[in-house]
Formats: sequence, C-alpha cells, structure tokens
Amino acid sequence: METSILDQRPLFDVGADIRIAAGAKEIYEAVSDLPRHVEWSTELRGGEWISGTPGEVGSVYRGENFRADDIVEWAPLIRGIWHTKSEVMTTEPNHRFRWRIHSKTGEPQELIWTFEITPDGDECVVAQKFWMGWASPGIHDITKDMDEPEKRRFITEWAAKLENDILLTLERIKKVLEA
Repeated sequence: METSILDQRPLFDVGADIRIAAGAKEIYEAVSDLPRHVEWSTELRGGEWISGTPGEVGSVYRGENFRADDIVEWAPLIRGIWHTKSEVMTTEPNHRFRWRIHSKTGEPQELIWTFEITPDGDECVVAQKFWMGWASPGIHDITKDMDEPEKRRFITEWAAKLENDILLTLERIKKVLEA
C-alpha cells in the first residue's frame, strides 16, 4: 500500500527572502506587529489581540481572513471570510518573529509562520517561511473525500499558492518599508 502524502513530515516547508533597504529594528517592528499585516498579507483583512501582551510570547491574535473563490477552485476550501487564532512563539528583536496557528478547537498546531531578518550592510535580507509538520485537522478535512492522486495534486497546488503568497507578502513589505 502506498504511503499517503498526508503522512509526509513536514507536509509543507516553503519560504522566500528579499532584500529590503531598511534597518533590522524597523523591519522587526513591522513584522512583529500582527495588526500591520493587513498592509501586505494576501489574506489577512483585520483582527485584534485577544490575550496576553500584544506581540509577546504566548499572546494570541484573532485574525479575520478572506479567500477568493478562484484559489485552488476545485478543492473544498473555506471561501470568503474565516478566522484564525495565532499564538506568538518566538520574539528575538531585530532577528526572528514566529507564530503558530491554533486549530478550530483551540489547540496549537504545527502550522508555523516565521520572519527572519539578517542585516547585510545598509540593507537586510528578510525571509518568510511557512512550516507544517503533520497534516493539520484542516488539511485532513479538506482532503477527506479525495483519492491519493487528488491529495497529491492539492498539496502541490497549495504549496505553490503558499510560495506565491510569501513572495507577494515580501514584495509588499519591501514597498511599504522603502516608501
């Protein structure tokens, strides 16, 4: 019996980087301010801190997101508005900021978003990464009625979507911070 792609670990490990003509402190202050992500995110439309000290380890941000109908349109994804809870995991000022997404039932998941900042002369290299260890309950729900070739197609197309979103996000951050 063939092993399912959903048993692959990590299921996703995608990212990109960009050079930004700004200092590490300015970049870190921007990317660690989750409400500011509406300025560059492809899906986040708003939100609020719901627990903890905003931006500190353990604090939780409830985000309002939007996904258009044409995103991997053949798959049974959440369309329109949906909400996430993001828990800050790592705060290394001027270097790294990470958060993880909670499941619908509130448990932290292996869905981790990271920004890393590396100074290089008068600029910085800013990397954004998405990592998913085991397939989340959401991925299992989306793929529950798919055969293995459809699951593989979905994971491939979703990884491409994530990579594109990361590239767009980084380009938008660059545009905002260099303006």
